[in-house]
Amino acid sequence: MNPLLATLGGKLTERWLNLLVLPGALFLAAAAVGTTTGHRHWHDADRLRTTMDDLAAHPALDRTGTAALLVALVLLAASAASLAAQFLGSAIEWYWLRFGRDPLSRALTARRARRWKERDRRLDEAVGQAQRTGTGPDGAVLVPRGTLVRIQTLTEARDRIALREPARPTWYGDRMQATADRVEAAYGVDLAALWPRLWLLLPEPAVRQIQSAQESFGAAARLAAWGLAYALLACWWWPAAPVALGCAAVARARARTALEALAGLIEAAVDVHGRELAARVGLLAPESAGLLAHDTGDAMSEVFRKAE
Repeated sequence: MNPLLATLGGKLTERWLNLLVLPGALFLAAAAVGTTTGHRHWHDADRLRTTMDDLAAHPALDRTGTAALLVALVLLAASAASLAAQFLGSAIEWYWLRFGRDPLSRALTARRARRWKERDRRLDEAVGQAQRTGTGPDGAVLVPRGTLVRIQTLTEARDRIALREPARPTWYGDRMQATADRVEAAYGVDLAALWPRLWLLLPEPAVRQIQSAQESFGAAARLAAWGLAYALLACWWWPAAPVALGCAAVARARARTALEALAGLIEAAVDVHGRELAARVGLLAPESAGLLAHDTGDAMSEVFRKAE
């Protein structure tokens, strides 16, 4: 039992250091440097060294108890900063995935929808032009390579806004909405009602992959929260601004990658295990084969919603 407890204690300590102490301590160190040097003396190492020497020469630091108390306070402050970043990261996750019924969110949704429709119109024009100019004598479609590249470029430009016409104020919310729409179009099932039941019977490897994608998305949101913290610090010390921009850029890229993976895994889970869930609730015979039918999906939605 003792080796097991020692192993668990070591892992908990390592996780505590990596998730709480180190990020918070790094921010506290940057804040201390920034408040000491400021905008004008941001590169003044002598000013920083003098401040550290004056602090080290303080009589109270000669006492072991005072030094230990100072170290404990620094660790607590670093942990508190990291916890604040985690709470802010949760708020950022909600902001990214929100439906957006307030006026600002509706305005953002309308703006994204206009941009999407414009790019979709240009894509339709390119496809139509390719069909008109690329038809051979025998009726076969002969599209030049340059036209195909242009169509691919226009498709990627449209999909960077959303896979379907935007219904939410952010790309992240629209990506999850597109997954729900695709599942409903293919199987006639409400993903919001289906997912809690489907989660109960997913095998462990699928659960681990989905949880990993969720954790990656949460980590990206926490990185965005640190970016906001460093942006606030930049008001007193401008070198924090590049750090904030770097955090924001990396967080955006990681969040998009993680959410794309999460949406794909959720859709794949419905594809692979949807019929199994229908059989578990008695809507299909266990020995039946084939894809999940649309009427079965409608029945599943009706059962899971409980006539709401």
